[in-house]
Amino acid sequence: MGKPRCLIIGGQFSGNFCARELKTQFFCTVVDAKEYFEYTPGVLRAFVKPAHLDSLTFTLQPVYERKMGVKFIWGEVKELDGDKKTACIKTMFSNNLDSIGFDYCIICAGCNFGPFKPMGESLWFPTVHEEARAVSDWKHIDERFLEGRRRHVLEEYQKLHELNKKKSTVLVVGAGFIGVEWATELEHFFPDLKMTIIDFLPRCLGPLPDGAAEYCSEYMSATGIKEFYNCKYDPKNPEFWKQIELPNGADETYVCIGVKASNYFMPKCTLSDKGPGGGGWIHFNKYLQVTKKPSEGGGVWADGSIFAVGDCNYGCIGEPGNWEMPPVPKISYPGEEQAYHACLNVIKLSKNNQNLTKTWWPWGAGMFATSLGPHDACFVAGANENKNSGYMVNWWIPAALQKEIIETSKIDECRDRWVGILIWRLDVFYIYI
Repeated sequence: MGKPRCLIIGGQFSGNFCARELKTQFFCTVVDAKEYFEYTPGVLRAFVKPAHLDSLTFTLQPVYERKMGVKFIWGEVKELDGDKKTACIKTMFSNNLDSIGFDYCIICAGCNFGPFKPMGESLWFPTVHEEARAVSDWKHIDERFLEGRRRHVLEEYQKLHELNKKKSTVLVVGAGFIGVEWATELEHFFPDLKMTIIDFLPRCLGPLPDGAAEYCSEYMSATGIKEFYNCKYDPKNPEFWKQIELPNGADETYVCIGVKASNYFMPKCTLSDKGPGGGGWIHFNKYLQVTKKPSEGGGVWADGSIFAVGDCNYGCIGEPGNWEMPPVPKISYPGEEQAYHACLNVIKLSKNNQNLTKTWWPWGAGMFATSLGPHDACFVAGANENKNSGYMVNWWIPAALQKEIIETSKIDECRDRWVGILIWRLDVFYIYI
């Protein structure tokens, strides 16, 4: 009897991990709507220093097929049928749908970051889905291609360059770690911009410890970035602009808050009615198996052979005050830890072992490295679902160097190169954002 078939939807962090874990025991097929890997935690730097994009990206097909020995399909999954165990895929350069069968499936499809856009479009993640491209603000760019992504980065860089020449005002909405990183990157590389950052919460880095928030706030204050907290973003209200000392508005606004689901291929019975960005997240159980939503009975979907890991899933099990697993941050590390648990369970099911491994709140989900330009940063460990939890354990140049090492070695591992694999598999630097 041949090896079972495992379909992996998404070829980025979690999908890459699953392919490496399962390739010897399964016929693995990885599907991704774009042709390249992108190190999302470092992409902010690329928009202010375009040459950095080359160090964050690589083409997927040579790595998956030539190095790992798994099948790669460049295309978008349009429908997942749990009963028939098939996926309908619209491959690149084809107007037709192809159907591929599987025995097991792990969904590693990620999410989007633009909560105010109809399909979650933002600078921080390429616009690659067919429905999203139809309503994109950047229809002239096809970011399914690496060259299209590069064109987008260069276009945004040129816009920032022109804003800098005019000494324009720029507003960053959201002072979480993405907003803080973006504001400080802009200030460093475009020093003539007049920067303002706001947040609805009483300080930056909302749920993280006071020490980290104070460190970042002091840095922003020293570099001339104006901060306004307890402030709701209300761009149509003149009083809002007066409150943040921009009575004439901002020349450019960047929204750095929230996430939005992009599980367009999943049946509605498996998707949440609520949650960040209006819902649409995949329901799952403690074994990471996809389940139906509570209003549909909440039972296991597709006989338990389909798993959802990382940013695409609902992120929590239970209800506030009675959590079976509290909400998990939508960052890279928890996705990989959940991917490991899902791989263990796929292997067990393939051997008719029903004693599945329970997932848990990943300890690495409490680690946040926040850059403050290229030469400063702060690193928080030990955070959890509780407000102000965790400790700032590293800062200044050492933290900036740590983040550079994490980025370089992690990309090396995802390219299936031995240095990165040794570093991360031996847990030498098993912390990153």
